[in-house]
Amino acid sequence: MHFSGRQMEILAIAKAEGRVLVEELASRFQVTPQTIRKDLNDLCDSRSLTRIHGGAVFPTGNENVKYEARRSMAAAEKQAIGRAAAAIIPDNSSLFINIGTTTEAVGDALKDHHELMVITNNINVANRLRTFPSIEVVIAGGVVRGSDGGIVGEAAVDFIRQFKVDFAVIGVSAIDEDGALLDFDFREVKVAQAIIANARHVILVTDASKFERTAPVRIGHVSQVHTFITDHCPVDAIRQICADSDVRLVETSADILDIG
Repeated sequence: MHFSGRQMEILAIAKAEGRVLVEELASRFQVTPQTIRKDLNDLCDSRSLTRIHGGAVFPTGNENVKYEARRSMAAAEKQAIGRAAAAIIPDNSSLFINIGTTTEAVGDALKDHHELMVITNNINVANRLRTFPSIEVVIAGGVVRGSDGGIVGEAAVDFIRQFKVDFAVIGVSAIDEDGALLDFDFREVKVAQAIIANARHVILVTDASKFERTAPVRIGHVSQVHTFITDHCPVDAIRQICADSDVRLVETSADILDIG
């Protein structure tokens, strides 16, 4: 679903304040309450917000937001993260890309690269990159998850284990303060773990909202990656883990972005 500019603003307000109210939004945007109710209905239909009497609330941290809604959230931040990750990956490389809207942004930023082999369990990435003759796309076999186009299951894990690649680009659903990397689907976690184990350089890409969420299944730990790219890391404990574990932390919102 495509959100209007006002709807994206409402979503940002809800994320910052936890909830939004119809009357307050109508006054803020100088539109009728009926218009705001329609906006909220659209946002709630996509599960970006949850309806309450008189307004809506931002979903609780352990609720997985629908994939199309996630793609439109923090879009500019994800694009910047994608460019930073692509700058690390040279031509003539092999890499894994797993499922996620931020990893898709990395795939988009790789389109000008040459002689890449991209192995992915993300049919969205495969579909976007397949038309570029200088990029060879290899797609994992397994069960296609209808919600997001992720290929999961033991067949996908076994497929990934056949490779040893130069880079892995992984996304996660949440990052705990202790550095745990978390997701919602145990089947996807098994694929992500296989990807981490079979790459020489692991690049974690995620926007800052993942620090505000939680998920029940553990993928691994921040200390297992080599480079962590985010728009902003607000958690001092994560910064310390990166420093102690020799993990390169790249924040794309910094005034000067050093990705050399």
